[in-house]
Amino acid sequence: MSHELLLLLMGLMLFGAILSGVPVSFVLLGVPFLVALLGAATGSFDLAFIDAFPSRAFGLLTNPVFVAVPLFVLMGSLLEKADIARRMMFAAGALFGEHRGGLAYAVIIVGALLAASTGVIGATIFMLGLIALPAMLSANYAPRLASGVICASGSLGQIIPPSILLILLADQISAAYQTGRRSVGDFAPEPVSVGDLFAAALLPGLLLVGLYLLYIFVLSRLRPEACPPIRQEGASGGHRRPSAREVFGSLVLPLALILLVLGSILGGIATPTESAALGAAGALVMVALERANLPAWRRYAILAVLPAAFLLVLVKALGGAGAGPWQMAIGLVGLVGLLAGVILALWQELRDGELAEVARSTATMVAMLTLIVLGATMLSLVFRGLGGDEMVAGLLTGLPGGTAAALIAVMVVIFLLGFVIEYIEIIFIVVPVAAPPLMAAGVDPIWFAILISMNLQMSFLTPPFGYALFYFRSVAPAALRTGDIYASVLPFILLQLIALGLVAAFPALVNWLPGVVFQ
Repeated sequence: MSHELLLLLMGLMLFGAILSGVPVSFVLLGVPFLVALLGAATGSFDLAFIDAFPSRAFGLLTNPVFVAVPLFVLMGSLLEKADIARRMMFAAGALFGEHRGGLAYAVIIVGALLAASTGVIGATIFMLGLIALPAMLSANYAPRLASGVICASGSLGQIIPPSILLILLADQISAAYQTGRRSVGDFAPEPVSVGDLFAAALLPGLLLVGLYLLYIFVLSRLRPEACPPIRQEGASGGHRRPSAREVFGSLVLPLALILLVLGSILGGIATPTESAALGAAGALVMVALERANLPAWRRYAILAVLPAAFLLVLVKALGGAGAGPWQMAIGLVGLVGLLAGVILALWQELRDGELAEVARSTATMVAMLTLIVLGATMLSLVFRGLGGDEMVAGLLTGLPGGTAAALIAVMVVIFLLGFVIEYIEIIFIVVPVAAPPLMAAGVDPIWFAILISMNLQMSFLTPPFGYALFYFRSVAPAALRTGDIYASVLPFILLQLIALGLVAAFPALVNWLPGVVFQ
């Protein structure tokens, strides 16, 4: 049996099994293995590729990048269980709601903050739909505008770091870049790190947020009835503004956590794993502080974790183990404060909170991700053993229009696949196959990775199969028709296309910040 026929058979079996509802991880493990056995039986496949599976799997699972994933998932799960989203929405709504379009501004800003703190898109859309949608509808916002703002803002977690997508993409892009460059005689390419992608994604993410805000501003002038101002009233019916303490607890603490995590990575002070550990500890502290009737001494001890963490980051920035005695003394104080607060918060949440449930959900998600990684490794080995990488390279390089046409073709395939399967599967299936020929042709790996993440975010929002729409439909009232939900996201998809076009036309939007931060 020819390699081409086996590859066609494997492709049909993969998509058929995925669409049938079988868990994707089992599909990725089972289908390539069955095709490999069939190829070996017909003399068309060398089982030595299967023999390489254990060592490849061990290498992937011991990769430091994957150690950061469970910690970021834990961080997001902790914040999801807390009341932080509702309080952020209240504070932002009180600050902006009295202006035309103010509630929409608040939803976009809170969506960006949740993306930068939790990175869990489904949870973000659920929270915004349950919290913001009733408030917007009761304030006489146009239902389509309210729906579109929530769906678009909730999907910002695909591009705004620390995004799980970017963490997983960094490893795959780095491997594809090295493979592609080696094929053209470059045996010492620079690796692509998680920090590179986090820095590269920051400006495109802010660009997208800016376009959303600009759209609301223009719409509030052209159609003021669609997004009226609202008046904040207290219990007595009088005018009410949020207190400084409410704003601090609702907005400043999440911003401090984001700064701690992203700042330590972008500043080159901490590895992604170390920053993820600090983020998980910070999230645990924020959840612990949400408990009612917390004794003052315990509240201050737990709250001291954040400044203690900043002290540790500062000491490491000043030289780490090579710092002077004063710096080491400050670091020791920070370490004691950090450990005391985290242990106290951990004890409290184990006793009174939902930490055990959060740990179970985190373990479930990480186990699912691990199986997908193993399945993608099996698929990659069998695909390579059948000569699929050479066929893809020949196809992409043979397209009229050269590298630009090949890049557009890959982007179209990724966009269409985003309707059917999750971004995790797309990263581990498409990138190892399609990226090496593009890397060999000189495509910048960081720029390519950001294009992929923006593309996946757009497919996540696009009717009729966008996952964001399904998430929102589950919390939207029955009176809000599905057709209206689909129509509501069309202006935001156009804005995403504009942002994608700008990033594609001006690679400096991606490459400028990594160049400033890491060079």
